[in-house]
Amino acid sequence: MRLLQDSWTEAWRHLIAIPRSPDLVLFTFLQPIMFVLLFVYVFGGSLVVPGYERYEQYLIPGVFAQTALWGSAFTGVGVAEDMTKGLIDRLRSLPIHPASVLVGRTISDFVRNIVTFVVMIAVAVAVGFRFGGSVGESLLATLLLFTFAYAFSWVQAYMGLWVRSVEAANSAGFIWMFPLTFVSSAYVDPENMPDWLTPVADANPFTVLTNAGRALYNDRDPGSDLWLALAWAAGITVVFATLSIRRFSASTR
Repeated sequence: MRLLQDSWTEAWRHLIAIPRSPDLVLFTFLQPIMFVLLFVYVFGGSLVVPGYERYEQYLIPGVFAQTALWGSAFTGVGVAEDMTKGLIDRLRSLPIHPASVLVGRTISDFVRNIVTFVVMIAVAVAVGFRFGGSVGESLLATLLLFTFAYAFSWVQAYMGLWVRSVEAANSAGFIWMFPLTFVSSAYVDPENMPDWLTPVADANPFTVLTNAGRALYNDRDPGSDLWLALAWAAGITVVFATLSIRRFSASTR
């Protein structure tokens, strides 16, 4: 109970700071919107995906997944900032649960992801995307995206604890996300990739997530991708939450 209370207090501290950074909020929204406009109106006319009459129905679920994943980068930057500015030393002097600092950070970024996703839904509908699945299927796909995003927030938190500056956290956070998102089924069918790259894309957990979400949003059977995506999210959360809390405890003794 103490962990939950302290974590929410820590999360609320980050959430009330968001309105004080309108430029950060603006660029958080602009980045995924630019990807949608770029791929729909620049590349979309030349991209044909078997089984989908309109490219938007294939693309948008991938952009949703990318938006959720990239939103986790704020966790690493925020953790690195707290570590380098001495805030952790101040928090350590308070009678709070040690893990609440990281749990609160991941919760606040989870809420930020929800707000960004609402904006992305409006943009997706504006460019022609339509939810083909039922309300339940769409909610399940969205919940799956948020679950995955929360899992990767712990990956970013772990990286934020290792780097020595905010700039390094920002760079390190995106380096691994670019191949993870683009060597996947998010934008094109992996079957159109070189033969040696197709198995890599198929095994990519981001491909599993995207395929499951795309199937649910388009009223199709996600098959084993749904359970595989949940298994990936649970495994990543358990492993990196454990590693992050241990690293945090060791670095603040």
